[in-house]
Amino acid sequence: MHAYSFEKLDVWKEAIKLSTNIYKITQTFPDNEKFGLISQMRRCSVSISSNIAEGTARLTNKDKAHFMTLSYSSILEFLNQAIIAKELEFISEENYKIIRFEVESISNKINALRNHFLKS
Repeated sequence: MHAYSFEKLDVWKEAIKLSTNIYKITQTFPDNEKFGLISQMRRCSVSISSNIAEGTARLTNKDKAHFMTLSYSSILEFLNQAIIAKELEFISEENYKIIRFEVESISNKINALRNHFLKS
């Protein structure tokens, strides 16, 4: 059952999945990263789906598009952090490839949704 329109969006569902995966992956990071990359990556990943959800509640298509832009910015910020985590060898090559695939899929869908709102 979906109470709100954002819950029907595949992009929102994928963003939620990304967040839950990142919470699991960052559990293996060094303890001294608790307030560094762990916190940053978790907050950033949550921001992606949160901005999608908030954007769908906006009244104008311009506002909706703005929140999709914020979500897109969050996913690129998240990708940057994942690259750093990989370089520091906190993320395995396999997990990094999965993350890249998820980021590409989600970012493409966010852009499509943003463009839809701008054209409407």
